[in-house]
Amino acid sequence: MADSAEKKSEKPEKKADHRSGKRPGRRFTRPPVWWPLPACAVLGLAAGGAYGVFKAPEYAATSYVVAVPDDTTEPATALGFAQAYARIATSSSTLAYAQPRAGLTARQLRTQVRAETSPESPMIAITGTSTSPSEAADIANAVADALSLSSNQAAKNTGVQLLLFNQAVAPADPASPSAAISGAVGMCAGGLLGGLWLLARPGRARRPEEGAAAPVAGPVDRPVAEHVAGAPAGEYATLPAQGEPASAKEKESVR
Repeated sequence: MADSAEKKSEKPEKKADHRSGKRPGRRFTRPPVWWPLPACAVLGLAAGGAYGVFKAPEYAATSYVVAVPDDTTEPATALGFAQAYARIATSSSTLAYAQPRAGLTARQLRTQVRAETSPESPMIAITGTSTSPSEAADIANAVADALSLSSNQAAKNTGVQLLLFNQAVAPADPASPSAAISGAVGMCAGGLLGGLWLLARPGRARRPEEGAAAPVAGPVDRPVAEHVAGAPAGEYATLPAQGEPASAKEKESVR
């Protein structure tokens, strides 16, 4: 009796040890459906911030040239020549004059200078860009002087001459966006791409409901199916459609 009592007392202890050794399984929760939106925004923020940090700052300096008519020329004519001179400010002939003073080749000057004008005033704005503030000012002043010299050679025939209105000065602040602005732009672009991906993603395939079983032919339908399967093609074609009343002759033939 004592041995049996000891065995009974040992059984629950073994069960308890066996249960305590099991580890509960971990359940992984699925991410929400809208997870691409914040993920793309964070990636855009990182890319834009990195672009603003690692890219060298760019400076821009602007010099102004004005078209002045002589006594025999109308002011409207000077306005039209200002538009024409703004178009040839970045031409090969003008850049060839500006190349010695700027210290750059004509191909480099063409990518680092631009000219703008207004349809309401005969003034031309010539802007030079560079990673160095002093070099940007030198490029703008060199092109402005070259444009004035080349245009004044034909001033006797055109009645309009270009005068330097304001020289470019080395800027103190860069014209390129900072790292914070680049990061904000990248975050907005990434969020936009994530939203477009959510709108354009394909829909999930619908799964069949659990517990739904395929229909099984009943005992009444099996003889009919066997009869149709074993019948020749002619007899199968003469069978009446479902729902149509069979004629008396057909009923007799079936009997």
